[in-house]
Amino acid sequence: MIRTQDRGRAAGIRGQLGELCYGSGLLHSLQRMRAWWQKDLRILAYHRVMPLPDPQSYDFDLELISASPERFREQMKLLKQRFQPMRLTDVAAALEAGDALPADAVAVTFDDGYDDNYRIAYPILHELGIPATFFVSTGHIDSGRPFAYDWLVHMILRTGAPRLVLPELGLDVPLPAARAERRALAGNVLLQMKDIDARAQSALIARLEHEWQMPGDAAPPECRPMTWTQLREMRAAGFEIGSHGVHHRMLAKLPPAEMEEEVRQSRASLERELGPMPLLMSYPVGGDRAFDDRVIGATMAAGFQLAVCYICGTNPQPAANRYALQRLPVERGMGPGWFAAMLTLPSLMSYPTASRANEPARVPACSR
Repeated sequence: MIRTQDRGRAAGIRGQLGELCYGSGLLHSLQRMRAWWQKDLRILAYHRVMPLPDPQSYDFDLELISASPERFREQMKLLKQRFQPMRLTDVAAALEAGDALPADAVAVTFDDGYDDNYRIAYPILHELGIPATFFVSTGHIDSGRPFAYDWLVHMILRTGAPRLVLPELGLDVPLPAARAERRALAGNVLLQMKDIDARAQSALIARLEHEWQMPGDAAPPECRPMTWTQLREMRAAGFEIGSHGVHHRMLAKLPPAEMEEEVRQSRASLERELGPMPLLMSYPVGGDRAFDDRVIGATMAAGFQLAVCYICGTNPQPAANRYALQRLPVERGMGPGWFAAMLTLPSLMSYPTASRANEPARVPACSR
């Protein structure tokens, strides 16, 4: 795991270099040169778009906020002006036909299904004519319950309990008073718990809900998922809706039969609520511990056309890994220059997934 101070130092260097290249006008020339010799598919990964809150009063996972509305609009304008935004279904069709993708092809994706995707991101995308795919955990759309990992962070930030006792992780520590220290503790818990079985993860969170009397059914609106009505509107407007599992569980951490059922059930829910559609998958959590050959096989058997993961990178030969397409995470600290530089020079300027507090510790750093 990258330590907080190392993460901040690396982010600062990337941000400064990106802004310098962006301000000098050098990036446009570099982009044209790169497009000539490197024709790779870039896929942007977002979670939430919302006004950046005060960390001292915000009761949920800050790491899930990818951009403010203003910053997201800037990013999408840049995408429209200088790149080739593509639908993932068009990528899949090109791969099926053996056709080459256009230079500077970029796809925009969202994971989880938070309702700010509908309220904030979708209107901006629609206005600018940028295609995007929204990967949703269908069980959360059905129930309206918060996403379990985010709710765990919320409970750790808000509980009045004196200690955090997690025998599943061999952890028994006092809960600090300072909000920043609680956030750091919650991030550490998220990293550690993703080493255990997916059912054990769910049981751990359910136990804390009961012991601390903080049921997810009573979640505030800040962590609300989208509804099927909203998703139908988005699909009617031409946006793609894909699967992010049913309960946002790490598929590789489930028993084989349960994993296969999760994949099939997510497909069935999408088709029940939204009708027949091209099938696209984003593996929940998406790092190297979240999917494996079994998961890929189940995804293919269920009829999905392609799948994305959360390993940082681009896809120089997307046909070769169409069921494990890598993505470029967008983080809330990215200024315009850093974002533009990441798209232009992803191997140098992207934000390694391993630095995210809510993603697996062993996810490889960006390799391209």
